[in-house]
Amino acid sequence: MKIVKIPIEMIACFSEKGIPHPLKFKINKTGDGPPTIVKVNMIIHMESEKTAGNPMYVFRCQSTIDDVLKVYEIKYELSTCKWFVYKI
Repeated sequence: MKIVKIPIEMIACFSEKGIPHPLKFKINKTGDGPPTIVKVNMIIHMESEKTAGNPMYVFRCQSTIDDVLKVYEIKYELSTCKWFVYKI
């Protein structure tokens, strides 16, 4: 997987404990043209980590993107409430 760290717009639901569960997101990979909407088909693995002192949730997910089944990582920063595609 290649590290890209692209900010995304995410639709997620949260558990009663405040843990997010990603459902689908909008990504603009090229910068121009219409964004791609990706539905999260499966969450393979979820963990929490600290990067440079910032607590984050890391999700390894699987989806069909452009008719190809892909595994990727998305991160949720707790301090800023921002989502990123980290590896794809």
